[in-house]
Amino acid sequence: MSKKNFNMGLIPKLIIAIILGIVVGRVLPEVGVRILVTVGGLFGKFLGFIIPLMILAFVTKGIADLSEGAGKLLLVTLLLSYGSTLIAGTLSYTMASNIFPSFISAEMVKNVQDASANSLDPFFTIPLEPILEVTSALVFAFILGLCVSILRQHNKGEYFYNIIDEFNEIIVMVLSKAIIPALPFYIFTNFAHMAYSGSVFAILNVFIKIFGCIILLHLLYLLAMFIITGTYTGRNPFTSFKKATPAYFTAVGTQSSAATIPVNINCNKNIGVSKQIREFVMPLCATCHMPGSMITLTSCVFTLLFMYDLPHSYGLIIKFISILGIAMVAAPGAPGGAVMSALPFLPVVGVDPESTIATILISLYITQDSFGTAANVTGDNAISMAVEKIYYKHIVKRPIPSED
Repeated sequence: MSKKNFNMGLIPKLIIAIILGIVVGRVLPEVGVRILVTVGGLFGKFLGFIIPLMILAFVTKGIADLSEGAGKLLLVTLLLSYGSTLIAGTLSYTMASNIFPSFISAEMVKNVQDASANSLDPFFTIPLEPILEVTSALVFAFILGLCVSILRQHNKGEYFYNIIDEFNEIIVMVLSKAIIPALPFYIFTNFAHMAYSGSVFAILNVFIKIFGCIILLHLLYLLAMFIITGTYTGRNPFTSFKKATPAYFTAVGTQSSAATIPVNINCNKNIGVSKQIREFVMPLCATCHMPGSMITLTSCVFTLLFMYDLPHSYGLIIKFISILGIAMVAAPGAPGGAVMSALPFLPVVGVDPESTIATILISLYITQDSFGTAANVTGDNAISMAVEKIYYKHIVKRPIPSED
């Protein structure tokens, strides 16, 4: 009688990687940490190269598989994602304006600046640039997918569809054989670097109350999303939320919505969302549904505006939120991508993108970027549940396919 091979789940691996990263980062000498930073950077380069191809493969095939209503499905997904992002920003402002003033002191500024001064550069990098930028890949995927979907409705385009289908299989193979197995080590290198620089401890020690409020709002917002969509779709919201947690923990380590796509698609499958919808919605939402990042950015921006005695009314902040909800489409794929997308729009709230305030904002955001990213990807599962119900009930008007 053969023994079953023990296979540790992804979540335990990620938790172990985080703990080991923090421990090793505190005891390893500088040269050792730089080696880890170098190796992690090389994998990050490879990951950055694959991400646009992943979006191109999944989104193109997802749209091309839609025999009818592809344009409407795209519009519904984008509207739900953008609306969710704006609501999240508004809730964040409400929380920050009512609670944060009691947490803020002038001493925080110096501590945050000091915390980001010890980061290490890798020994070397490789010039591996993505074939397409994330936004370009997304737009290209929209065009290809919609055109192929229309052609297939007229009994054409099958040859090109087969190419898309096989390209999708190639990317799935790369993800399953290379990306996912290496994620725990990549997370280990990230946390080792953060522990060595002291940013994890220094910033969290100073901003623990603020960050605690932000993370709590992340979780409350996610719970509200799942309760609303679960009620609408007839699924148990708490069971669905539990099945989405592997994506949450993966994103905590990778700090990238796009890098978590394969895990998130699997979570969505476990929730019971149909293959056609999940393989379209999940990659798309990874690029345009950013409630966690918006909650974090809004809270951090308000904190700094209040700290420096600058105007911080809701009328001013909502302009920033509205623009950023669109601008962050280019953010997935790199840790801190959302805050870098926000910098060009800081003048909307009266802040110079090259000022000290902007520097502190980057430090604040990147230190806990992983939790905002985790909220983003977990919420994508709630969006997909709603999109599936809307698509089959109101657009194509047929029963939802049984779970595949």
